[in-house]
Amino acid sequence: MSPFIQVKDLSFTLSGNPILKQICIEAAQGEYISIIGPNGAGKSTLIKCLAGIHRGWTGSIQLNKRTFSDYTPRELAKLQSYVPQAEGRSTPLTIEEFVMLGRYPHLSAFSTLKSTDYTAINKAIALAELDSFRHRKLNTLSGGERQMTFIAAALAQESKLLLLDEPSTFLDYRHKANVANLLKKACRETGVTVLAVHHDINTAIASSDRIYALKNASIAFSGTAEEIADSKKLEQLYGTEFQCTSSPGQALPIITTGGSL
Repeated sequence: MSPFIQVKDLSFTLSGNPILKQICIEAAQGEYISIIGPNGAGKSTLIKCLAGIHRGWTGSIQLNKRTFSDYTPRELAKLQSYVPQAEGRSTPLTIEEFVMLGRYPHLSAFSTLKSTDYTAINKAIALAELDSFRHRKLNTLSGGERQMTFIAAALAQESKLLLLDEPSTFLDYRHKANVANLLKKACRETGVTVLAVHHDINTAIASSDRIYALKNASIAFSGTAEEIADSKKLEQLYGTEFQCTSSPGQALPIITTGGSL
């Protein structure tokens, strides 16, 4: 299967410091790809380069076999959507009103929402299991509920690629699980490609088809979840000791460490 997104030799320098060095990654349509690595490795910068937030990088990014620079901003918005870290952002809009904003690439100036737009909005709200309180305002929601709403808005955009920067950071365990389940369900039911930075290794391993690990601004690992679930590989990556503990009924081990990730 040919890749939907293909990144070759992507490098990015900020104030004379190399933040990314010759990054090569790819993902097929419908794949869930996680990006992990220690703090300062360049994970968030990579996602922001792919989202078009950071400019001035070198190398190449291809989406659907076309070069990134060949697309207009509106065309890019129809192909990819971006969800930043959950940082307590809020708005007086309702869930439904906020998810409606995800339809902006499909609208022209002064146009109104059509039946196809409402179908996409309702599908995204249902997928995120937000239907029962779609009329609540975002500033009355918990952090986890708001993050589910932001992801729902990205899904309503009906893009082919969903870029996420640590989507479950600052969330409790229940909401981390809800976000992970939503993203896996989106891959399975809509065919969207997910490319997500994950701070938590267990979330990345449980969710991903494949994993890339960054260290010192470069790719340090590329492979499957099974392959990265190895204490020696993780120790080399993070510089601290790990234990991989098998659990009955679980295909993959639980990763624990005495240090902080």
